This record gives sequence, structure tokens and C-alpha cells, in this order.
Amino acid sequence: MLTRRVALADKTGQIGFDQLAKVAAALNLQVQRDLSPIWNVSATVSAVQNIDELPVGVAPIFIVTNLPPGEGGVHLTKHRQPYALVALGDGWTVAASHECLEMLVDPSGSHLHPSTAIAVKGSAIVDAPGKFEYLVEVCDPCEDEPFAYAIDDVTVSDFYTPHFFDPAVASGVRYSFTGSITKPRQVLSNGYLSWLNPSTGTMQQLRHMGAPEITDLGSATGSLSLREFVDNKNQPTLAISKRSRASSPRLQATALRGDALAGASRHRASQYKV
Repeated sequence: MLTRRVALADKTGQIGFDQLAKVAAALNLQVQRDLSPIWNVSATVSAVQNIDELPVGVAPIFIVTNLPPGEGGVHLTKHRQPYALVALGDGWTVAASHECLEMLVDPSGSHLHPSTAIAVKGSAIVDAPGKFEYLVEVCDPCEDEPFAYAIDDVTVSDFYTPHFFDPAVASGVRYSFTGSITKPRQVLSNGYLSWLNPSTGTMQQLRHMGAPEITDLGSATGSLSLREFVDNKNQPTLAISKRSRASSPRLQATALRGDALAGASRHRASQYKV
């Protein structure tokens, strides 16, 4: 299995390299400990100090001050190599984790997986006759930060497992890493799920922003990957990046965890006489 390389690079000038390296270390642990056994990928994540000297073969995740319209998420270079843009904000580590995991599971940005179709009935998401070809974006249905988890004092995104596409719910099955998703094709609050509808030939999306609804995104044409096409319709992870710590119990809990870990680290370091 080939090992892929991902790197965080700050273009804002507002993230110290120590902080960038700490987040990269947390994402590296998430990829190797949590993602790899579930999705069979091999990768490393590191931090780049000089963005003008990106190592050959590295897929960068750029942290930027603002996202131009339609420019968020994972994109492809002219040589069809993936990179990502993440907006700076209190929740930027969740967004960076999101883009990193999706880039690794599907570097092409266009992988489709067939499974049972879904529909909205009242306020519920239900199975429907037929099949859709779902775009494999492992964080989208559970992307909001209340469903995230902490690695040390870094908040990272939840992600679904391959069982997300199972035909029916079964006991003892893990549908997302944290367990926030409890059945196949479930879309949590502030999440979404995209697919190609073979009957219409168009990309469609179920968005769960208050109440679930299905939107037709049109036909994906041109040189864009399907992920780029979908992301241009609704800048993914932007709201997550911009979530304020003051309004987020999850981010607050991670900050408190960081304070406790820092205190424990200082105490532990004092035990060594060198």
C-alpha cells in the first residue's frame, strides 16, 4: 500500500508554527489510528513552515483568511492532484480534519458508491425504491462540530464508515467513528449527503439545515471533480471554521482539556532531572 503525504500550510500569518505542528500531529494520529483501519488508507500528516517550499508529492491543506466564492473544500490542480482550502476561525481544526480525511479516502473527488435511494417524508429521512450513486465524502453527513471529538487538545471531525452504505441497520455495527450516526444514510443536523440520481442524470443533495430537504444541483459537466462541483454550490466547512468558541460547547470542552493537559505536562516534565 502506497503511503500518501498531507501537509498543513498557513497562509494567514496568524497561526504559529508550534500550533500548526501540534494540529498536524493530531491529524496524523487520527489518520493512522482511526481512519486507516476502517478505510484501509496509509498516510502521514505534517506541517510545512514555508509555503513556498512544498515538498514534492505532498497534498497541501492551506489555511486561508477568507474563502473566495466557490473556492472552499478539496480541489484538483491542473495535473489532477488534490489540495484543500480551509478558512481560519475557532473551528478551523475540525474543518482541516474534514478535508484531510475526505482527500485521503477519495483523492479523485469523484468516487461514487451505489446504495439504497433516500427520500424525505415529513421531517424524516427514509429509504426509497431504487438506488442512488452516492458521492463518497466521509465527513459531510456528520460534519458539524457537536459531533466532533478531541485528540489531545485538538478538535477533529467525525467520519462515517463503509457500513454507512449498508442496505439496512444492524445491531452492533459502527456507522461513524464516534457513533453519532446510528444507521445507514443518516444525515445529522447541519450535515448533507450528495449523489448522482441515475433516473435524472443530475447531482442531488439532501441538506439537513433545520429540516431535511432534497435539492437538485444540476448536471456536473466540465473538468471539475464531482466534489468540486458539489462544493461550489455550498462552501463546505466554512460554517464549521467560523463557529465561535463561545457558542460551541465542544470547542470549549477541548480548550479545557488542553488546559488540563498543559498542567499535567508541566508536572511530568518537572520529574526529570537533566
